Amino acid sequence: MTAGVRPAVLVVDMTRAFIDSTYPTGWSPTGGPAVDATTDLLSAARKAELPVFFTKGYPEPDADVQPAERGLWKANANALPLPEGTPRGDVIAEKLNPLPHEIVIDKGARPSAFFGTPLVPYLVHAGCDTVIVTGMTTSGCVRATVLDAFQYNFNVVIPYECCADRCQISHKVSLFDMHMKYADVVSLSETIDYIQHVHTA
Repeated sequence: MTAGVRPAVLVVDMTRAFIDSTYPTGWSPTGGPAVDATTDLLSAARKAELPVFFTKGYPEPDADVQPAERGLWKANANALPLPEGTPRGDVIAEKLNPLPHEIVIDKGARPSAFFGTPLVPYLVHAGCDTVIVTGMTTSGCVRATVLDAFQYNFNVVIPYECCADRCQISHKVSLFDMHMKYADVVSLSETIDYIQHVHTA
């Protein structure tokens, strides 16, 4: 693994909308296990006092989002209304609740955590040379974030148990492609070993 000595953890869009099958963008059979794995990763990261960042869409879960803010996602054209009483989806999974000092970045409807956000200056301020990327979905926002992290010359680590997708072909092909070009796709246990090593070095 070719990672640096000062990592940060970035949890991308692990919200109800991408985890829970109640929502058209979510898939519980893979979202739930990814949340559980990320919970273990966060435990190790917080113990090592690593910087942790989260992303979601908008500051308020019931934001009245305009078409220009949503962008030209293909799914937007045929989006069906949720059943009455369904809670808003743009809420980070309860198991992953950010701590008071951890920054939550509202990135709107754009895939990358870097696009139009202050994430780079936050990482520079923290002295980071590596980003451990987790989240939803592997072929979408995770991949876009990994590519931008690479383009900003951050080392990238992806613990494969900590991301998920609605389509397993997309998930596996995306992980393979990112590992071949932009990142180290490794196990959760290997990632935790790395965190512990840099913490004690």
